[in-house]
Amino acid sequence: MTTAPSTTTDEAPQPAAPAPPKSGWATLRPLILRLHFYAGVLVAPFLLVAAVTGLLYAGSFQAEKLVYDHELTVPVGEKKLPISEQVAAARKAHPEGTVSAVRPSPEADATTRVMLSGVPGVGEGHALAVFVDPYTAKVRGALEQYGSTGALPLRTWIDEFHRDLHLGEQGRLYGELAASWLWVISAGGLVLWFSRRRALGKVRGTKGRRRTLGLHGTVGAWAAIGFFCISATGLTWSAYAGATIDELRTSLGQATPSVSAAAGGEHAGHGSAAGQAGDAAHGVGLDKVLSAARAEGLGDPVEIVPPADADSAYVVKQVQRSWPTKQDAVAIDPADGEVTDVVRFADHPVLAKLTRWGIDLHTGVMFGLANQIALMLLAASLILLIVLGYRMWWQRGRGASFGRPIPRGAWQQVPPQILVPLLAGVAVLGYFLPLFGIPLAAFLAVDILLGEIAHRRGRRSYRTPVS
Repeated sequence: MTTAPSTTTDEAPQPAAPAPPKSGWATLRPLILRLHFYAGVLVAPFLLVAAVTGLLYAGSFQAEKLVYDHELTVPVGEKKLPISEQVAAARKAHPEGTVSAVRPSPEADATTRVMLSGVPGVGEGHALAVFVDPYTAKVRGALEQYGSTGALPLRTWIDEFHRDLHLGEQGRLYGELAASWLWVISAGGLVLWFSRRRALGKVRGTKGRRRTLGLHGTVGAWAAIGFFCISATGLTWSAYAGATIDELRTSLGQATPSVSAAAGGEHAGHGSAAGQAGDAAHGVGLDKVLSAARAEGLGDPVEIVPPADADSAYVVKQVQRSWPTKQDAVAIDPADGEVTDVVRFADHPVLAKLTRWGIDLHTGVMFGLANQIALMLLAASLILLIVLGYRMWWQRGRGASFGRPIPRGAWQQVPPQILVPLLAGVAVLGYFLPLFGIPLAAFLAVDILLGEIAHRRGRRSYRTPVS
């Protein structure tokens, strides 16, 4: 009888070694990929509208100069007339309404603007700007004007189209939604792109979806910083996030200071005796007021705001938002021409300055033409990224399965020590950015519901997605 050869311990079958635990990044990447995919697909239409209208707005500054050249510029003369004569000429041509502000000619070849409020046919919050030749006092035209940058009809229409699609306050929500998600999508794409480059190296000479992915990632990586800036600065004056930011700045003592327009001294209440309603000739008059402001160091461009009533002072403020920013302001008593209050931009709180600079960067006035070109390039990059993103969605399909989605269940792979702080951070962020938090909550609710339906039908999948 033969016996089976004995098996040594070394020859015995060994149990399979357990799979090494996934790193934190390995568990987070599918979640980031799924968020980036769905956010891109669902929010991209809003971003596309914002990019196209933003591109038009960035170009509207130069278009405005061409379209309204006759009203904006004049031949250079020998000596500019007193500002009071220029305003009188504007009032003679347009006696309707009241003078709400005057912007003396800031350059040798620029006209003086006399803004009239309460003019029939002019929209609420807008003014009729009368353009006067500072050398001859000849009126060169009148156009409706909007905003602190003095936007004329062409730029105003494009500005309002970009801001609210001409739908009023409700229309502003689309822009805030786009700004709230732009930085999230950009950050997720940036993380995914650089992790992919480390793993696979540079993608060159490829075709199909990998080629589209390579171009999409490269453009997005180069433009990411610009997108972060556009998103952050756009939120500073949005409807909901902007209000929260204002409250936070106020609570920190970082609100933008304003000059006090209350007239002082024993002559308060008598400052308007020398002028008629609506002609801006209150008390000492515009010429002495402008001279007093110049003596305080307020150089061009400036705006003179007449007293609102008998107890108010003139306010003269600089309106240059290009670099270097000039935003000093003074209040001047109409009775004696004395300066009653001064606010210097140099003394503004840090957050107030950053907010001012951020808005001016976003609107393209900070660095003039260079700023506007940069905004147009960013808008064009965003349009290209959206087109490439949708093309990848198309190419991701298999056969008749157009736009195959990223498999769900990625969040269940994230360890609790990472997932819990992540959810807490997202909740806090959603509170301060409601148009990020509310859509995200809605997406999660729908996703969970669809997952439960799929589970009940036995089709639930937890596969790790492959980009």
